[in-house]
Amino acid sequence: MSPSAHSSDRLVWHTLLGNYPNTHALKNGTITSPRVDLRFADVAVPNKAFKQVVRGLEYDVAELALMTFLMARAVGAPLVLLPVVVFSRNPLTYLVTRVDAGIDTPVDLHGRRVGVRSYTTTTAVWVRALLTHECGVDAEQIRWLTWEDAHVANRVDPPAVTRVTGEASPAAMLLAGDLDAAIVDPVPPDPRVKPVVAAADDVYARWCRRHGARAINHMVVLRASLCRAHPEAVREVFRLLAASRDAADPGFDRDSAPLGLAANRRSLERAIDYAHEQGLIPQSMSIDALFDPETAGLDWTASSFHTCATPPADPGNS
Repeated sequence: MSPSAHSSDRLVWHTLLGNYPNTHALKNGTITSPRVDLRFADVAVPNKAFKQVVRGLEYDVAELALMTFLMARAVGAPLVLLPVVVFSRNPLTYLVTRVDAGIDTPVDLHGRRVGVRSYTTTTAVWVRALLTHECGVDAEQIRWLTWEDAHVANRVDPPAVTRVTGEASPAAMLLAGDLDAAIVDPVPPDPRVKPVVAAADDVYARWCRRHGARAINHMVVLRASLCRAHPEAVREVFRLLAASRDAADPGFDRDSAPLGLAANRRSLERAIDYAHEQGLIPQSMSIDALFDPETAGLDWTASSFHTCATPPADPGNS
């Protein structure tokens, strides 16, 4: 889609962005721009439109799952990152089992059936990485069951992954005893459900401290052609997103949505390593390959790395 303009030459860009504390001021019109009019798509759950972002290039500016973006870039999609994290979180809190499933430690997952919406969801990639590198689990010894294909076209799951047919969700199959564990969002508020990793927050915090990183879920991308055609407008979009984050309620953890390449470099390095390790991308990628020179140079005054807290808004498993 090509950006259009009002008679005042204010650019109109088709935008996909979810509802979070850090996007609220931008989406409700509190923060505006004389240069760019971001027209937000009426999509309640952004991940439902991620296929349109990477397959049809239907948005000028879009929130996108990080692993989806890496896979899209690996096949040449003309999208680049803005150094804006929409949200990050501890992925291990979404890996649950039944209390009667006989899974008392993470290594008990070996040989068990674990369900997830799609093998390539960003949460699932982070979960497998943390299980492998922090919990001593061999993720290849887990029997993965999935419901959906990847957002990126023609992506084939590993041979050991089984595609589920039927209407039952991962949560429903877990509770029915048809799965031993599942990555689900939201986690069912059911006394029969418990975390696979009992000390999930401690495990995640240890990983964060060691790597100086966090498990990024969604960032903002834009069509690469906009950087060449409208560099000042691209800078303005970054300013809008940064100002909206800073306008969030004081209870919002701004460290969960870092801005600028320097603040996100180590997280992106880990994401690339894990995507390659798990076969989502055929080879490692440089950080520079993810950005246009215009977007890589964008930065914002932000607080230093403190914690790896989960943001209060939860957009769904992605």
